[in-house]
Amino acid sequence: MLLYRLFRLPLFYTVLLPAALFSLAACRDREKPRPPKEVVIVDKPEEIQVKASQQMQELIGFVEASEGKMNDSTALHNYRLLRNIYGEDGYEPIWSAGDHWKPSADSLFFAISKCKEFGLFPSDYHLAQLLRERNNLVIDTSARKDVALWTRSDVLLTDGLLQMLHDIYTGRLEKDSITQRYDTLANEQLAAYVKQVNGTGGVRALLESLEPKIEGYQAIRAALPAFLDSVRFRNYTYVQYPAKDSMAVVRAVVRRLQEDSLLSPDWQESDSLGYADAVKKYQSANKVRTTGVAATLTVQSMNNTAWNRFRQIAVNLDRYKQLPAQMPATYIWVNLPAFSLKLVDSDTVALVSKVIVGAPKTRTPVLSSQIVNFITSPQWTVPYSIIFKEMLPKIQKDITYLGKQNLMVVDKNDSVIDPVTVDWSKLGKNRFPYLLRQRQGDDNSLGVMKFNFRNKYDVYLHDTNARGLFSRTDRAMSHGCVRVQEWSKLARFLVRNDTIKYPPDTLKAWISRQEKHVVSDFGHIPIYLRYFTCEANDGHIRFFDDIYGDDRLLTERYFISKPIY
Repeated sequence: MLLYRLFRLPLFYTVLLPAALFSLAACRDREKPRPPKEVVIVDKPEEIQVKASQQMQELIGFVEASEGKMNDSTALHNYRLLRNIYGEDGYEPIWSAGDHWKPSADSLFFAISKCKEFGLFPSDYHLAQLLRERNNLVIDTSARKDVALWTRSDVLLTDGLLQMLHDIYTGRLEKDSITQRYDTLANEQLAAYVKQVNGTGGVRALLESLEPKIEGYQAIRAALPAFLDSVRFRNYTYVQYPAKDSMAVVRAVVRRLQEDSLLSPDWQESDSLGYADAVKKYQSANKVRTTGVAATLTVQSMNNTAWNRFRQIAVNLDRYKQLPAQMPATYIWVNLPAFSLKLVDSDTVALVSKVIVGAPKTRTPVLSSQIVNFITSPQWTVPYSIIFKEMLPKIQKDITYLGKQNLMVVDKNDSVIDPVTVDWSKLGKNRFPYLLRQRQGDDNSLGVMKFNFRNKYDVYLHDTNARGLFSRTDRAMSHGCVRVQEWSKLARFLVRNDTIKYPPDTLKAWISRQEKHVVSDFGHIPIYLRYFTCEANDGHIRFFDDIYGDDRLLTERYFISKPIY
């Protein structure tokens, strides 16, 4: 058909069209960069340096043209920096001299192989490729004459170091609304660090100097080598749950059961009874309620492997890299998954308290702010979300609910309304011209103390009238605010520097008399509501439940495909 159309074209076009097609093909050929030779043997030692420089220049040019892609399986993260780093010294290899690696190269290779001690993944720094190239150089004497092999391994080492420096200093998580560190290592600084490591071989000391100095980070890092020594990583299937494709979940669970030898390798999808029986066996062995259905708790147990614990550690270490380089001298730290509040004053923990945080459906937000005041005997103005979801149906059913809950009905003029005069059946989300307030006192949901800090979520710290809930292990049960068990100690700390105006018995007297006072004449203290699912004490790493599923989302986004080394 094409030939038929060509024959019907005027002679002018039949001459130009093939020429245009040839020109287009030539342009496409020029667009595809040609990779340097895979093997370049140099027999004469005196020619190695010259050939290595030529090969290095070709390799860097190819990598730049292919936007970092060295070959089908290897991509360089920092290829844009290579020309400046190598070009400064005539494209000579950095990590090798003639037919051997320098001691600094051995130090760097060892650091990459041990980088899990920093919460890093060796695959991000070309460990497999470097190990393969290194073995070739050690085992095969002819490979030591291959300049192409030397230059490839040299570039891999440099790129691996640059990426480690970035990940140690900046982390791998994207910046978000609570990130308080935005600085990065400048290109000039990175190039200087490459020279420093090449000159001294002190790569570990350099990496440690770039880490956060925050106590929580340092504690996990100190305990991490012992954790790594205590576990054996196995390549288990990670079950992504929940998922839109329910059969994809079943197939992943099947692979996971087969890895534990609980299901036959030749299981067929038609054998639903065999699948359910294998799930029950897993649940029984792992102390999960035996149902035969792989739902949330079962999948969480299946994913709770040593390797996933390491990924959890990696996520948490990177969360520290979003905090300020230096924490304030005095601050309040609320760790939501740990259900704990810690008040730090001049590197000393001045107060520790249990807390109750938001339930998964009404989660407590992560944020940074400052405590600006606290209120004794506060009233609670019920949020409309709670009114419509929980209270209004109960009021419409039984108006005495208001009295039982110590609630007042208040109009727009702040006047108290007799609830009997209101037609509750006609009220709803689209029409509710009232506020519900709970009177102060011990039966108030806020308890007898409320601590305010500016935030867009309208959350705060407070006491509670259900203090028995602090004895529970799982304390994710509030509507989003944070209930504090040691509210009295926290209040006394805030006014500790003004004993004349606030002697020890003053707050206690106000509360006993149910007097409302707003106290704000103290130094505003920074408060951090954060989400950390592991911490270290006495050299041991303790893990907390991923109550809001944040670790699962971040692990699946950043680290799910990382291979085990």
